[in-house]
Amino acid sequence: MMDRSAPAREVSKRLPVWVAIVLIAVTLIYALFAGLRTLTDFDLGWQLATGRWIFRNHQIPSTDVFSYTAQGQPWIYPVLSGLVFYAVFLAGGYALLSWLGATACVGTVGLLIRRGSLATGALAILAIPRIAARTAPRADMFTTVLFAAFLSLIWENFQTGRARLWLLPVLMVAWVNLHLGFVAGLMLVGAYAIVELLETLFAGERRRRAVERLRHAWPWLLATFPATFLNPWGWNLFVALVRQNRAMAEHAQWIREWASPALNWNAIVGKFSLQNTEGAFLALLAVAVLATALALFLRQPGAALLLGGASYLGMRYVRFQALFGCLVALVGGWVFSSAWEALSSRWRDVRVRTVLAAGVAAMFVLLALARSADLVFNHRYLAGSETATFGAGLSWWFPERALAFIERQHLPAEVFNNYSLGGFLVWRLGEHYRDYVDGRAIPFGPAVFQNLEHLMRADPDGPEWQRETNLYGMNTLVLTLARYDGDAAVLPKFCNSQTWRPVYLDEVSDVFLRQTPENESLLQRFGLDCSKAALRELEPGANRAMAFNYWANSMVVLHSLGRSDEAWAASEKALYLFPESAHLRTFRATMLTAMGHLQEAEHEYQAALAIEPRDVIWASLASLYRMEGRSTEADQAIRKAVDLSTQPHQILTNLAFSCIRERLPKDALVALDEAARRAPPEAATNKQFQIDLLRGRAMAWNALGQGQKAISFQEEAARIGSDRPDVWLELAQLYEWNGRREDAQRARSVAANAGGPKH
Repeated sequence: MMDRSAPAREVSKRLPVWVAIVLIAVTLIYALFAGLRTLTDFDLGWQLATGRWIFRNHQIPSTDVFSYTAQGQPWIYPVLSGLVFYAVFLAGGYALLSWLGATACVGTVGLLIRRGSLATGALAILAIPRIAARTAPRADMFTTVLFAAFLSLIWENFQTGRARLWLLPVLMVAWVNLHLGFVAGLMLVGAYAIVELLETLFAGERRRRAVERLRHAWPWLLATFPATFLNPWGWNLFVALVRQNRAMAEHAQWIREWASPALNWNAIVGKFSLQNTEGAFLALLAVAVLATALALFLRQPGAALLLGGASYLGMRYVRFQALFGCLVALVGGWVFSSAWEALSSRWRDVRVRTVLAAGVAAMFVLLALARSADLVFNHRYLAGSETATFGAGLSWWFPERALAFIERQHLPAEVFNNYSLGGFLVWRLGEHYRDYVDGRAIPFGPAVFQNLEHLMRADPDGPEWQRETNLYGMNTLVLTLARYDGDAAVLPKFCNSQTWRPVYLDEVSDVFLRQTPENESLLQRFGLDCSKAALRELEPGANRAMAFNYWANSMVVLHSLGRSDEAWAASEKALYLFPESAHLRTFRATMLTAMGHLQEAEHEYQAALAIEPRDVIWASLASLYRMEGRSTEADQAIRKAVDLSTQPHQILTNLAFSCIRERLPKDALVALDEAARRAPPEAATNKQFQIDLLRGRAMAWNALGQGQKAISFQEEAARIGSDRPDVWLELAQLYEWNGRREDAQRARSVAANAGGPKH
């Protein structure tokens, strides 16, 4: 009888050599194509700036040196990654950085399949989309690569007992200086020790081998832990890690990678597809469940434990799905290989095993080739919500030309920017300018997102902006107008502002100067009229992807400025170039709705959903149905939006305010109750969300004639948002409607002073 603990390494020896060669070659080529794309990550900028700062100043910063809002605040972060990125940039610019990301993706996959079976190679193909997402050039890429290296070493030791585990502490010294994700390596070492201890529960030879492996491994496993102290800050790096983790609870509400993926029937039906890489995690999760069951059947509790733990982390945070994919490919592949050996050992006809193995390999080879074609021809990037394109260099998203204008014309500091732009700003202009905010959680504090969102909602001529500009001396403002993660929605109010005036405009960015006597000469030279200003011309010789992105972004900017005819013409040109873009179809539906062509708008929404079923598209379609009085269909659409979203409570809150505008206060209250129920625990500290819940309930109860109840909710909102003039003015209005004129006057007085200095 076969020993079910036999290493899966033996399985691959029984397969035809050409099957393994073809599968490995195609897998690595696919990994290369998946990793080779333009630079899009928002954090890469401040990491490059860190490397440059250290190189030029010959010291390692422990406080913030890049912003004017958190200057001097404690900031400890591994710096070796920044030095690596800066050195790569000096050697080959943005293009070489893209190739570094591609190399990291190939290296990660290569580590997983270096001694694996047919099953490991097949599962690696499923995992590549998740791995590629985390090997884009940023410090996090080193965690993905080194996690794969750790996993490969310890699993080799589990299979053979002869792995070169002395590499673990050596690699950890590098890891702890590259990224805070080194904790994943410590967790993996601890998990491996538990796996081997579980093996000792079995009697006989199996226990003896486990004890022998542990005897060989324990010095190197233990040495990995003190290796983490070999960094410039010693044990204080763990203090920074604790601070970072505390900030992540807040980040989970704003940054998708720290949110939990949607796991429900609508999400599975909408995303589960071998061709569509959006469903890669769901496919891997299904594989992990099956592999866990098989591991238990094969009496491999350690493998089941690893797969179960990795599945939990993948379901908890989107960011951990690459590490989950690595573990499913290697450990899950070993489990499937062991199961295959148990089954196929009963077949005497070798040809049957060969045909089945070749057939499975052919299926995954075809899948990898199809996905590779989608990447090379940019179908994957243009169809979905991606800011990258295939190839090397800088993404179209970054406002390179706008920042070059600021630098060239010596516009005055300080520059206001949104969260996404900050990292690139300090890299591109960091020698002479600092930023308002960027992707570093620790120096800015957990409230950074709430403060920024409130500011962007506020009137640029109002007290909130007056307070910020006076406090920090802001003179220049950059808006990113790109169709993803952009600020095009607020462009009109800044164009019409009495405080800010546009001086530069293109299809992805806008630059404003504060109207002060000191800036008057610059305003006279460069001042623009948003209603007439021409966007830059499309570059000659632009390829299809470049031309599509130009016209698609121009459509968004022109529409936001009320230039509807020009926006529609831009959308037609983008549609001609690539009709399978979900975002393009969705935005065309928005424009058609504004023009009153509701039937055509519905057709565009349906076309967008057929390409990429996303929560925001279903929510927009629900609003359209509600406008047409199709309540049942609207409810079905919003339910699908909620099920697909990683932030369902935000969608439900937006739905509630839509219901209030449409004079459906009872529906609004139902939506708000569900939003409160579906909100994650960390939403309790989200001031903006809590205020919106209270404001929504106040508006709904007021519409139902329950004035006193409405006032009680609005008073609570004012207590939480005591610095929010808009909240106090809404309270004043409620007091006025209910005959409490003195209270209304006091609320207006508080509102007038709410925009005062913070300090």
